Amino acid sequence: MSRARVYADINVHRPREYWDYESHTVQWGDQNDYEVVRKVGRGKYSEVFEGVNVTNNDKCVIKILKPVKKKKIKREIKILQNLCGGQNIVKLLDIVRDHHSKTPSLIFEYVNSTDFKVLYPTFTDYDIRYYIYELLKALDYCHSQGIMHRDVKPHNVMIDHELRKLRLIDWGLAEFYHPGKEYNVRVASRYYKGPELLVDLQDYDYSRRIGD
Repeated sequence: MSRARVYADINVHRPREYWDYESHTVQWGDQNDYEVVRKVGRGKYSEVFEGVNVTNNDKCVIKILKPVKKKKIKREIKILQNLCGGQNIVKLLDIVRDHHSKTPSLIFEYVNSTDFKVLYPTFTDYDIRYYIYELLKALDYCHSQGIMHRDVKPHNVMIDHELRKLRLIDWGLAEFYHPGKEYNVRVASRYYKGPELLVDLQDYDYSRRIGD
């Protein structure tokens, strides 16, 4: 049985409501507070837009979720709320849904990021070490809260190079860590999977996954 070398019992010592996302009650905000400006990306489970909060004119990111099981949506929301304020973790600002279709959307802080394929070739050796360290801070924080990201890749690391700000985003595949629990190996993206996922090793933890 696999057991994490660090942060193994975080969720053992937390109250059930911390990790029992299926019982979580979502507090919905007002969708009319936000307007879409332009599309900036899409993934398997969502479409992402630059938006604006019309109540204060602040930029934001609007992640409109595609139809998935309700518990998956609750898991992402609960994890983001638990991690709120963590160093270099993207901040969830609000949760809204369409009045008619009930399609949920997550509202995040805006990061003025540059495509990594354009940005990375410009990095100095110091830049590389700096941003790796910033990413490790985010991972250490989420692990210290009993949470595995499970989809770390360049596409999910937003960098505002002018402000030297990094944010780890897309927590849709993240999960709470419980010692001895078997997890789905159909996580992470093909070219960033850890080797244990490729051999169907289900009892992984924070450190066994190369992608986390």
